[in-house]
Amino acid sequence: MVTDALGSGRLIGMVQPRQPEAAFPAGSVDDFEAVYPTGCAGRITDCTETDDGGFMISLNGLIRFKIARELPLEKGYRRVHPDFTGFLRDLEIDLDNDPQFGARGGAGQDRILSVFKEYFSLKGIEADWSELVEWPETALVAALSMMCPFGAGEKQALLECTEADERTDLLVTLMEMAVLGGRDGPDTDTRVTRH
Repeated sequence: MVTDALGSGRLIGMVQPRQPEAAFPAGSVDDFEAVYPTGCAGRITDCTETDDGGFMISLNGLIRFKIARELPLEKGYRRVHPDFTGFLRDLEIDLDNDPQFGARGGAGQDRILSVFKEYFSLKGIEADWSELVEWPETALVAALSMMCPFGAGEKQALLECTEADERTDLLVTLMEMAVLGGRDGPDTDTRVTRH
């Protein structure tokens, strides 16, 4: 799949399995119950071949999509015809002109930072707070949505948020729920860094 993507636009669509622990490597064509209906297309920005013949890749997320229909398996991987129409605003995001998280200011930012700090402490995540408040808010919320140890359903709900403020509110709510519940205890050491 990576080789094919490198030879034709460098795009890969990522769709999350509904039950990651029971997912097959490729699944079955038309087994829509096994995957969520919304995914994200990303462009391969870095690719290194590993000693065992695999690949280490970096993807830059471009636009979300709904699965319109599934195509026949090719070389053992699933393919879909994506429908981007509901997510065309994703292409308009300009992180260079997106307000920094620190620009939010006021009680709203204080509440969010407090929740982030409590959640990170609970989960054993280290972060440079002076750096994080300099991130564009859209980038910070997207990164945390992907990197935080939420369940598949929670991550999917974050992906499907249509508005940036809606995603921020949901992220904060999920973190508040974890902090209030104190569930799972600290995870393995994780570091949040901007690339």
